[in-house]
Amino acid sequence: MSSGNVEEQQAAAMEATMEKPSDEPVVVNTSFSEEQEALVLSAWDAMKADSAAIALKFFLRIFEIAPAAKPMFPFLRDAGDDAPLESHPKLKAHAVTVFVMACESATQLRKTGDVKVREATLRRLGATHVKAGVADAHFEVVKTALLDTIEGAVPDIWTPEMKGAWEEAYDQLAAAIQEEMKLAASA
Repeated sequence: MSSGNVEEQQAAAMEATMEKPSDEPVVVNTSFSEEQEALVLSAWDAMKADSAAIALKFFLRIFEIAPAAKPMFPFLRDAGDDAPLESHPKLKAHAVTVFVMACESATQLRKTGDVKVREATLRRLGATHVKAGVADAHFEVVKTALLDTIEGAVPDIWTPEMKGAWEEAYDQLAAAIQEEMKLAASA
């Protein structure tokens, strides 16, 4: 199977987790400005074509910042210390799913008024993160890795304003997942 085919399948799987457009009125998230939206969109447009490779760099950065996070991913527990993460097929697929979800959620933030990931996906994310023992500090590691990765992917257009836009978008996605984690933990 060609890598293009795998990437298409991963993109299709990711699309299935996103909210579909509806006929409901558009709500504008006033905390996410038109300028922030444009900055996020310009970065995402520049990264889309290479999103699989960028996504893998994102996760490798997470493990560089926090090596102890590796056991939190069940599919990596049996990988062994000698196995290169760069070639782990489940890590690649997971990285694409997470990276594309974060980016697509960010690009929709102003138009939709909030994080747009299907409710079932958010519930599953909350439960999975609780089961893995994810804490608030882990969200900061992921945020740092995401910002570092995006900066590395689009250095020619990266600015402090773009960083702020991605921080705001990520913070809203993280807050939605953390809220689901609280619900899952209390269930």
